[in-house]
Amino acid sequence: MLLDADGVLRPTIFAEMSALAVRTGAINLGQGFPDEDGPVEVLEAAQRAIADGRNQYPPALGVPELRQAVSEHQRRFYALEVDPDTEVLVTAGATEAIAATLLALCDTGDEVVTFEPFYDEYGAATALAGARHVTVPLRAPDYRPDHDDLRAAVTDRTRVILVNSPHNPTGTVLDRATLELVVELAERHDAIIVTDEVYEHLVFDGVVHTPIATLPGARERTVSISSGGKTFATTGWKVGWITAPAPLLQAITAVKQFLTYVNAGPFQPAIAVGLGLPDAFFAGAAAALERKRDILSTGLREAGFEVSRPQGSYFVLADAAPLGLTDAEELCRRLPEELGVVALPLTAFVAPGHRADHRSVLRFAFCKREDVLVEAAGRLAGLRASVS
Repeated sequence: MLLDADGVLRPTIFAEMSALAVRTGAINLGQGFPDEDGPVEVLEAAQRAIADGRNQYPPALGVPELRQAVSEHQRRFYALEVDPDTEVLVTAGATEAIAATLLALCDTGDEVVTFEPFYDEYGAATALAGARHVTVPLRAPDYRPDHDDLRAAVTDRTRVILVNSPHNPTGTVLDRATLELVVELAERHDAIIVTDEVYEHLVFDGVVHTPIATLPGARERTVSISSGGKTFATTGWKVGWITAPAPLLQAITAVKQFLTYVNAGPFQPAIAVGLGLPDAFFAGAAAALERKRDILSTGLREAGFEVSRPQGSYFVLADAAPLGLTDAEELCRRLPEELGVVALPLTAFVAPGHRADHRSVLRFAFCKREDVLVEAAGRLAGLRASVS
């Protein structure tokens, strides 16, 4: 819920669009969750854990096999050495990890720098921590930050630079030069880097994800966050994790214990199984999602949108301005009734004062079955006719 300009408490656009999807039976391309189950090995591991009675509180830091699997995953994919006993914390998804981290590391008056558009929790968790949210714009068409904007945003008041790559909602994967600048600025201003990498394995077109903790000088000041929900299509399990130097992790753990305490007992060992799957699984998951991106993107272009080309994540951005439609919020409210498709306006991911810059852009999720995406594209083709 949010207070509107008149001080009235109203549902967020996310809740409104989800309710519209249910009421109209529209294809929901607004929420970023798959409509197919994840790998059978992971699902069966959860079933075994339930049958074996692993249904009570797990250890506070997470079950040992998941912490070990996270450590091995970081070594396997990124050559990062992480101590599973002192540098890994299992959380209730990346959402709790972000909240616990900002609450632990920020005091009233500190500043948290993010790129904008931003995953909506960043602003909310920053406010809960009593900190001030400072943003660096990502501008169309490529949604990449201007380095001078980033330099201007980070000051001695900055406590946290929060980096999300691959990025939600734009799908941008930050290049090495940008990541190196983040590290340089964090060192200069003694800031902590918090990196949200939940889409780390879902990158396209030969792009490589580079964890910022692998860069020189970054490891000792970086809190890295990820989860199993996106990679293994288990978003409802809410199993995430943090890797960080022990002193930072201890502070975050002290906060986490008063949020959920622990979570997802039988699902933690199942996600550990997922992290140990062969390379072919991870490559196949990205390739399948890339095909889905292309199916939906082609349909959106044929419908008359100007379409971005995301390098990762679950989402594609589509600008309705070429159709003569400049109010994405109003269009998102019409689409379920008129064409049977749900999307989200990009304005839901920016500060109120910056919405004019993104007023005509919609975010569509392509993490759905291919036949569903083909059907959605066919329905959206009717948009051009409806405005002509």
